[in-house]
Amino acid sequence: MGRKLLLEHINVPGINTFDVYRSKGGYASVEKALKTMSPEEIVEEVKKSGLRGRGGAGFPTGMKWSFLAKPEGVERYLVCNADESEPGTFKDRYLMTYIPHLLIEGMIVASFALGAKTSYIYVRGEMMPQIRILERAIAEAKAKGFLGKNILGSGYDLELYVQPGGGAYICGEETALLESLEGKRGNPRIKPPFPAIAGLYGCPTVVNNVESIAAVVPIINEGGEEYSKLGIGRSTGTKLISAGGNVKKPGVYEIDLGLPVEEFLYSDEYCGGIANGKRLKAVVAGGSSVPILPANLFLKTINNEPRLMSYESLSDGGFVSGTMMGSGGFIAYDEDQCIVRNTWNFTRFYHHESCGQCSPCREGTGWMEKVLHRLEHGHGRMSDMDLLVDVSKKIEGNTICPLGDAAAWPVASAIRHFRDEFEWHVTHGAEAVTRNFGLAHYADPLPKPEVLA
Repeated sequence: MGRKLLLEHINVPGINTFDVYRSKGGYASVEKALKTMSPEEIVEEVKKSGLRGRGGAGFPTGMKWSFLAKPEGVERYLVCNADESEPGTFKDRYLMTYIPHLLIEGMIVASFALGAKTSYIYVRGEMMPQIRILERAIAEAKAKGFLGKNILGSGYDLELYVQPGGGAYICGEETALLESLEGKRGNPRIKPPFPAIAGLYGCPTVVNNVESIAAVVPIINEGGEEYSKLGIGRSTGTKLISAGGNVKKPGVYEIDLGLPVEEFLYSDEYCGGIANGKRLKAVVAGGSSVPILPANLFLKTINNEPRLMSYESLSDGGFVSGTMMGSGGFIAYDEDQCIVRNTWNFTRFYHHESCGQCSPCREGTGWMEKVLHRLEHGHGRMSDMDLLVDVSKKIEGNTICPLGDAAAWPVASAIRHFRDEFEWHVTHGAEAVTRNFGLAHYADPLPKPEVLA
């Protein structure tokens, strides 16, 4: 069993209250940081830890902090991105619901490290229960002297606010989030300038994910080097995974990075295997925006090596035979699931959520939805697969923000790995409306590497 750094006390009764959280060692990192460390030392510990952004991009957190501009007399801001809207991902909501003080503790330490005196938690607008939980927890922390003026007599002041989101997936993109936080329409900004130079209200700003900020707490408590000993290679520490789909035990799991995917999927400690005794057909490993893989390529790399739950192992093979860790939205599909319908559903989502600012995304997602709709409903053509791949290539890399890539990758990968299922929807149009293609060869052992070459 791996270490639990974030969820160790998640099942303690009353852990969502200040007193119980404090009794379990809560806010110790705030005391350590404010009383014994300088902001520069905190940034250095986060660098040593190797922590990578847990929101999807996987960029080194300490390095991101070090980019923050520090002009004299100019405000700096820390913004927590809690606009968790990626289909298949629900780990941040889980943290905010059951252990909100962990996030607030991380916000205080990170704000001190960055020199921010005002910080924000931008929460998805539909998560009203979590917004109320956080506001209550902030009030408790402030009443106990951990927020407000002169925290713990250190001379450091911090005000922390919760802001409901704009009700749009695009507001999870950091610059669209900042636009929304300023009261504008949530459209992504052109970069540069990057938020570290000109972010919220034109001031230097760091935007981090909920899990990234929560991870700062154990890093400061135990030290960056200790944290870096967990995990594997450049994938250090633990990671929260939102497990869903056709698994026996869906839920949020904290794993040591580097855990074999087979163990995560089939062991009783985690997902417990595929529900109802069925076989695994495919997996979306990191939320709806990452490439989907058939069962055989998910469990083994193209070189027949066991795949691991790490940034490097999941991406082994690039987009030809690999995928991404993403936001940790793990969706397993059993043998009865339809890949065409799944791809159409994802594309409907991205078409609906496109802000419309960039023509390739605005128009391309609509075209992909229409073509996939006719494939799913028995009116497809053999040329549709090449058309979809062509449209996805026209979108990818041609938009201001990554939503275009997020819409293109699932479609391109589904056709790359499941083309025969798409073609079956064309040749068996009427039948495809009433039944699914099935497991086919997607779980067959991979050929030897020299055969694949």
